Amino acid sequence: MRLLLVEDNVSLAEELLASLGRQGYAIDWLADGRDADYQGSSEPYDLIVLDLGLPGKPGLEVLQNWRNRGVATPVLILTARGSWAERIEGLKAGADDYLTKPFHPEELLLRIQALLRRAKGMANQPLLQSGGLELDEARQVCRKNDQDIELTAGEFRLLRYFMLHPGQLLSKMQLAEHLYDGETERDSNVIEVLVNRLRGKLGREQIETRRGQGYRFGGTQ
Repeated sequence: MRLLLVEDNVSLAEELLASLGRQGYAIDWLADGRDADYQGSSEPYDLIVLDLGLPGKPGLEVLQNWRNRGVATPVLILTARGSWAERIEGLKAGADDYLTKPFHPEELLLRIQALLRRAKGMANQPLLQSGGLELDEARQVCRKNDQDIELTAGEFRLLRYFMLHPGQLLSKMQLAEHLYDGETERDSNVIEVLVNRLRGKLGREQIETRRGQGYRFGGTQ
């Protein structure tokens, strides 16, 4: 899952980049509201974490511009403690959730997890369930037929994306856009290798190949 983090506090941003990265998220980081205004509208993010107190252009204005352009990406806003008016204005402008500073990184992770599932119409349960599998996102372990299956970091990222999009036909390009940040070279051959590894661990029937089109996880839509 590819996230955009918009935060001008360098130390906080670095902490969040590290914690989110350990959970298998691909993150692009911006510190200026003007850059965020453009990039949030032009790149296929799964979720955006947005600080409202930004240089260049206020976060609230950035959020309003995204929504006016029809950007439906879930947005979690970061606000200062006690700024209830800011939180209300953010929710009115189209934010999906908010978190008050200071906060524990684990709370942010859980809120992101809940928003991503909600955006796909899924219940927020301890384990992600789809296609007859259970995925423990904290441990990055898959469970099938009451057996734990260890995953590499790449396998975990791909399987999580598949499980959040069951029955959908996903092209290699689409998968690469959502599994890697903007600075990473996107090689579709790597996707093919990861798919084959997952099939070896989960069973070939779990992921269907549509030649020239892409992959479909867990049956048809």
